[in-house]
Amino acid sequence: MENLSVIKFIRNLYQTNSNIPLHAPIFYEKEKSYVAEVIDSTFVSSVGRYVDEFERRIEAFTGAEKAIATVNGTAALHTALYLAGVADGDLVLTQALTFVATCNAIRYLGADPIFIDISMDSLGMCPVALEEYLEQNAYTNDKGCFHKLNDRAIKAILPMHTFGHPVDLDSLVATCNKWGLTLIEDAAESLGSFYKGIHTGLHGDFSAISFNGNKIITTGGGGMLLCNRVAMQERAKHITTTAKVAHSYEYYHDELAFNYRMPNLNAALGCAQIDSLQKIIADKREIASCYEAFFENSNLNFVSEPKYAKSNYWLNAVIFPNKVARDVFLNETNQNGIFTRPVWRLMNELPMFSQSLKGPLNNSEYIQDRLVNLPSSSRNLQKDTE
Repeated sequence: MENLSVIKFIRNLYQTNSNIPLHAPIFYEKEKSYVAEVIDSTFVSSVGRYVDEFERRIEAFTGAEKAIATVNGTAALHTALYLAGVADGDLVLTQALTFVATCNAIRYLGADPIFIDISMDSLGMCPVALEEYLEQNAYTNDKGCFHKLNDRAIKAILPMHTFGHPVDLDSLVATCNKWGLTLIEDAAESLGSFYKGIHTGLHGDFSAISFNGNKIITTGGGGMLLCNRVAMQERAKHITTTAKVAHSYEYYHDELAFNYRMPNLNAALGCAQIDSLQKIIADKREIASCYEAFFENSNLNFVSEPKYAKSNYWLNAVIFPNKVARDVFLNETNQNGIFTRPVWRLMNELPMFSQSLKGPLNNSEYIQDRLVNLPSSSRNLQKDTE
């Protein structure tokens, strides 16, 4: 397929001759109104009605029992791992093909990642590769799951729903049950994505959502911890608010904790954005359908949602036959004002994780050399006037 024909198609899709970003936020009228209200109230920090309201809105949309607003998605991941009991010297199974925050959160606790290959269906953690790695390298006893090489405890499995496409959660849950591991979902990219009719983030004990400026909806900077372990729900909120014991005026904190509460200013933006979430997702799925139809008879493979899932199609992607063709496409599109990007560098190739344990990464390496993300912003839909 001619790269110029792709450029022409994308320009037609977004109806513009200007630069087309990879993923830009869409704002409506309510955002200004809600944020202005917070500024006028002076309650711009972590105390304010919009923080609690945003948590309730996310609970209602996802079906989660408890949502705790945080300053960003990485903070939500860090808290989830902490609540799961991950500690210094432990190991956590995750993907090599992921955004760096996934692995940074593991390392914050003094733990180390083990890198598992991805599935070509979801671009998320492959259940078969995970099970094979554990069978060959792990053992269990009455104290938990441990690595044969160094007897270090393996505490959790941390898959990411890559580009919004849900991983095979049933298989991962079965593996967690078999090996006594905690499932934590990195759902940073998958707000509005469903696995067999259930929203992502609800199968693991904990999960993390991101509201960064490039996500489905944004709070500027912000995240959300979904806590599905009932016994941990109150503590989850407690430790994200510096473990401050409630009192009318005294300051007393009863354990080491984090200052991770989302500011009211950000939450106000989120409350306005979530009103438009359904139509944003509908538009993004329509954009994905247009891309899929366009690439159907080409030599490029469009990344479609797995058969068991309904994806938000956060970032659309195509897979090239080889790295050379990919690089030519990246150069031509970016030179023409179409902002395309390669997938992240594999985590085991970064200096801080180069010595981490890993299984075979054949699929991850294949995708790293060939995948390109295409412009995926929701288009400027009819603006709210309420």
